[in-house]
Amino acid sequence: MDNFTTFVTFIDQWAWIGWLVLIAVFLVIEMLSLDFTFLMLSFGGVIGLLSDLVGVPVWAQVIIAALAAALFILFLRPPLLRRLHRGEDPTKSNVDALIDLRGIALSEVTQISGQAKLANGDTWTARAATPVAIPQGAPVAVTSVHGATVIVRPVND
Repeated sequence: MDNFTTFVTFIDQWAWIGWLVLIAVFLVIEMLSLDFTFLMLSFGGVIGLLSDLVGVPVWAQVIIAALAAALFILFLRPPLLRRLHRGEDPTKSNVDALIDLRGIALSEVTQISGQAKLANGDTWTARAATPVAIPQGAPVAVTSVHGATVIVRPVND
């Protein structure tokens, strides 16, 4: 027997250990990422291991495992992610909660300077979203936040 044949025979006999190691590595990575991608890859590895146990050649095991992993990623991962995120709180928080929040201009608000008191009680440095100045006491709504400054527009209601 030549060296190449000996190597191929060795790989064929011990491929199941390679599959077990690959599955374990993917599961550890999944525990760190929590994204279900590596879980799907480990499921593909399980299919590769099962194909090894029934005597499929190594090259076919790799193809079968890759196809199974791709199918798991395409068809099993999306519903799992939806189910995982189903119970999340839809309430906006932090800067996202300020968008469209109403308030009052405490001083004239221009594109350069101004101040506004928002409905949540916070007083912010404000700038106008348009070139037209917003007079003191006018109702405003937040359109965006840039650092510690809110960009506001006049509200006509």
